[in-house]
Amino acid sequence: MDVVERTDEELAAEAAREASDGPAFAEIVSRFRPRVWRICYRLLDNEHDANDAAQDVFLRLFLQRADFAGRSKYATWVHGIALRTCLALRRGRGRRKRHETAVAQQQLRRQSAGRGSPPGLSMDLAAMLERLDEEDRAMLILKYAEGYDYEELAALFELSVSACKMRISRAREKLQDQYSDQHPESR
Repeated sequence: MDVVERTDEELAAEAAREASDGPAFAEIVSRFRPRVWRICYRLLDNEHDANDAAQDVFLRLFLQRADFAGRSKYATWVHGIALRTCLALRRGRGRRKRHETAVAQQQLRRQSAGRGSPPGLSMDLAAMLERLDEEDRAMLILKYAEGYDYEELAALFELSVSACKMRISRAREKLQDQYSDQHPESR
């Protein structure tokens, strides 16, 4: 059977047996490159960082290719590596990014005030999401932007489905509370 016709799990098993980056691993990279890059881009908000993170994900996949134990779908395992890689990168650059975001928001508020717009009206979704902790932000992005279901998210974040639902609900409530504080008329 040709590598293109094999399931992800079959390719993973074959890649684990390969001595180097043979045809099975090359097919894995080909299959997962667009999705991994998109996840990295959504979580990092930057094309350059997404490229670096995706490359790091595939390096980790190569080095850990024999570690897939089959307790979940292979795609879930790959996406988990992408998620953890991006969260680690965001934490590493988090302090600098939060400062840059705060400065940008101050500039937007000054510009809005100069035009007579109500404060906070120029806030966009990305700025709102930056107010959440890294995992809550990632959960909301994967749920609503990438279309993951609760079972997939629970597997990625190593939570029960009910705990996952609760975390998403609480993250949404945090956003609603923060947003309604800026717009009292929306209560």
